[in-house]
Amino acid sequence: MKKLRVAILGTGNIGTDLLIKIQRSAVLECTLFIGRNLASPGMKVAVGMGVPVSDQSIHAIVKNPDCCDLVFDATSAKDAQVHWPILEKLGKIVVDMTPAKLGELCIPAVNLKESVECQNVNMVTCGGQASIPIAHLIGQTHEDIEYIEVVSSIASRSAGPATRINLDEYIDTTEEGIKLFSKAHKAKAILNLNPAQPCIDMQTTIFAKVKKPNMEALTERIDAVIQAINSYVPGYKLLVPPVYENGRIIIMVKVQGLGDYLPKYAGNLDIINCAGIAVAEEYAKKLEQSESLINWQNG
Repeated sequence: MKKLRVAILGTGNIGTDLLIKIQRSAVLECTLFIGRNLASPGMKVAVGMGVPVSDQSIHAIVKNPDCCDLVFDATSAKDAQVHWPILEKLGKIVVDMTPAKLGELCIPAVNLKESVECQNVNMVTCGGQASIPIAHLIGQTHEDIEYIEVVSSIASRSAGPATRINLDEYIDTTEEGIKLFSKAHKAKAILNLNPAQPCIDMQTTIFAKVKKPNMEALTERIDAVIQAINSYVPGYKLLVPPVYENGRIIIMVKVQGLGDYLPKYAGNLDIINCAGIAVAEEYAKKLEQSESLINWQNG
């Protein structure tokens, strides 16, 4: 199968971890790793792998638009807003790793097939990737959801500069995703950066206030949701199955990373990058099928 050529914009923790994951993919090839500083730690990793690099930011793609078919934007929400009009004009598929909300919000366990019909797919946030599949299940099993609150705790060391710059957008995008996929009337997202040593794994707790809790339906279907996420995030685990306490449904999950660029405690990094890779690989399969169909029609 022909590999899909991808470029990564952003050489921080997210971008560098993506690069390592792409090297394992059977259908993706990183043809350009782009940042602003050739001396950054991420650039050194890319050079060590023999991956072409550039310090020209978005201008590297403008100057050489044939360098890639798909771009992972792993910069910041503010920069992603500048990049998208340029990449759209160049006809590039964009998988946006920032909480910029410019494209279709995507949670692979929920709407992967529909998302790759769009040119720009937004991966929401790490807390959104961890909680929204559960919130979606609550929405499927309950008709009237008054309120959902999501509390994620991550190791402070796993939150790089871009993550800290994007905190306001993180809250806004996570809350919008929860309401979109669960149909809850109100949503609240909280992110705790925990400085404890040794570093903690990512944990996310979902609280839901509903009028008529259906715990039997939730319990019957929760394992299928976990398995669906495990197909692209192996370290995603159910810590506390659905319980009803003090008028709220409570479910807790834990995410441990693969330990590619940062240690395994950085599950927040891993879950959004694994989701982004799942989307890019789905684009690769879709384009391969389209080319096969054209070749078949041309005899």
